[in-house]
This record gives sequence, structure tokens and C-alpha cells, in this order.
Amino acid sequence: MSHPVDVHVGRKLKQIRTLRRLSQTDVARELDLSFQQIQKYEIGSNRVAASRLFELAQLFDVSPAYFFEGLHDGDNNASCRDPGMEIVSAIAAIKDDAVKSRIVTFIEDVSGMTVARQG
Repeated sequence: MSHPVDVHVGRKLKQIRTLRRLSQTDVARELDLSFQQIQKYEIGSNRVAASRLFELAQLFDVSPAYFFEGLHDGDNNASCRDPGMEIVSAIAAIKDDAVKSRIVTFIEDVSGMTVARQG
């Protein structure tokens, strides 16, 4: 059974990766890992070492603390719903790239944040 902290860190990794529109393969390539290793991190079956967490934080331009945000907000149950991830999943399911782009632009306008775009 995975430790709840490892599951939480994995969910945060998946969240930032998805928000940045990177595949598991993209992240793995940057860290010289296999995409399977990123999968294991994301489901919490493999623990992310401190040095790797630091590399991930640099890759995504976030503080290492990002991966622990919200850890004490609730019961740390891996099955709890994350509305942000539901939105990301819904957008990812849209096949038309022009529609996706318009939705992202709308979200940027509403939130005041700019989404890093993959080049």
C-alpha cells in the first residue's frame, strides 16, 4: 500500500504536468527516466527522492513545496476529487486544438495567469 504522502506528491506531479501540457514521456526525457517511472511517481507506488523532487520543481518552475500544498487539507485520501484535475481532464478530452486553445485563453483571462505553452 502506498503512503498517503507519496500519493499526494504523485497527484501534484500529475496535476502540474497536465497543466503544463506535457506528456509523461516529455517529463521522463527531461529527467533521463522512463515514462513508466513517471507513471509510478504519479500513482504513488514509487516514492520521489528529495533530489528528484528538486529536479521536478526546477523543470516546472515551482517551489518544491508545491508538491506538498494541500497535504493537510482533508484526509489525504487518494480517491478524493480534485476539481482542477477534473477541468484539466475535460479539456484534455477535447480533440479540436482550436477549441482547446480558446478555452485556455478564456481561463487565462479569468484567472489572470498565463499557461506555459509547449513549444
